[in-house]
Amino acid sequence: MTTAKKSAQRLGFKTGEAIVYPAHGVGRITAVEEQEIAGFKLELFVVSFDKDKMVLRVPTAKAASVGMRKLAEPALVQKALDVLTGRARVKRTMWSRRAQEYEAKINSGDLIAVTEVVRDLYRSEAQPEQSYSERQLYESALDRVVREIAAVNKITDTEALKLIEQSLAKSPRRAKGAEAEAEAEGDDLQEEAA
Repeated sequence: MTTAKKSAQRLGFKTGEAIVYPAHGVGRITAVEEQEIAGFKLELFVVSFDKDKMVLRVPTAKAASVGMRKLAEPALVQKALDVLTGRARVKRTMWSRRAQEYEAKINSGDLIAVTEVVRDLYRSEAQPEQSYSERQLYESALDRVVREIAAVNKITDTEALKLIEQSLAKSPRRAKGAEAEAEAEGDDLQEEAA
């Protein structure tokens, strides 16, 4: 098994290390296994996602091509928090098209892209209710960002969520005109839904 460990380290991933898998978020490499599948010996990273109670086996040779990556650097986390303070950019296209774009960003595994989804779908108490699908996408994106920030900064999910909420509170949309702006957006969303 020493050869498996050597090649795993050559790829830059080590057992016990936290990683990001695009479709599932932050996980931890628990082991490197060798399995014979259809007559071929395959070396696999065993990735555990504790929160989802899920274990994934990723061929070491495919780790890069599926988008598996190391946790973001602290500088990138700060950039993500800065993205949250920006103005939401909501395209005036059909909701179904926007939903597909948001879903693609969430599953890209790119911290900045996922953070943009959080920023664009965030609603304060003063703003109108979100539709069910909006809320699902928002919560999915928020969960990914919370878990990665918590893992990078070595803090709890709750503390990471507070950091995110503080950044969202600084955005220009939350300023004085937020209620009027929210009503206008709510009207646009209702027209699209009709």
